[in-house]
Amino acid sequence: MAVITSSVLILIIVIAAKSRFMKKIAIINAHPNPEAFNAAIAAAYKEGAESKGALVREIAIGKLEFDPNLKYGYRRRIDWEPDLKEAWETILWADHLVWVHPVWWGGLPAVAKGFIDRLFLPGMAFKYKQNSVWWEKLLKGKTARIITTLDQPGWYYWLFFGRPSVNQLKKSVLGFCGIQPVNVTYLGIIKTSDEKRREQWLQKVKQLGRLQK
Repeated sequence: MAVITSSVLILIIVIAAKSRFMKKIAIINAHPNPEAFNAAIAAAYKEGAESKGALVREIAIGKLEFDPNLKYGYRRRIDWEPDLKEAWETILWADHLVWVHPVWWGGLPAVAKGFIDRLFLPGMAFKYKQNSVWWEKLLKGKTARIITTLDQPGWYYWLFFGRPSVNQLKKSVLGFCGIQPVNVTYLGIIKTSDEKRREQWLQKVKQLGRLQK
């Protein structure tokens, strides 16, 4: 039988205690193409966060195998595929969620919406109160950051279109389930950006990761 010396035991205790105070971050890349610029953004945030001691797990929605269609609504529960089970475990594990996604037609990509439809269910992310219009927010205590890429300036998207994708994800999904605060970073214009501009964005995102915000 191996004997654990006092010094080894102390080291184990120190590591365990330190891990309790390390921020747990889940980065959710909601672009269906795992090779798109959004992947570089997710990697930059991860690099920054890990450099400051955060624990990071990643969910690349474009790589998951699942049916994004909630075809029965809430009337009939569909069993989760293994990838969805693992994704939900990661979301529950995390203190901070970082969503990286493009804006398509003013909203999230269809597969990202399907991911939310299938996972953020009554009894899991929220719970309706009986005989009431109110609900319980089951994901309280978590925070989030949305990093969204656009083919227009962020201010233009906000001023002229009312930032519908942000309203949907920040208010109608994350806020509805108790996640707050939810901060937003806009990166654009993507289609006209060169390598220098993209590198500037990646450095900005890396700094967000270092700050773990």
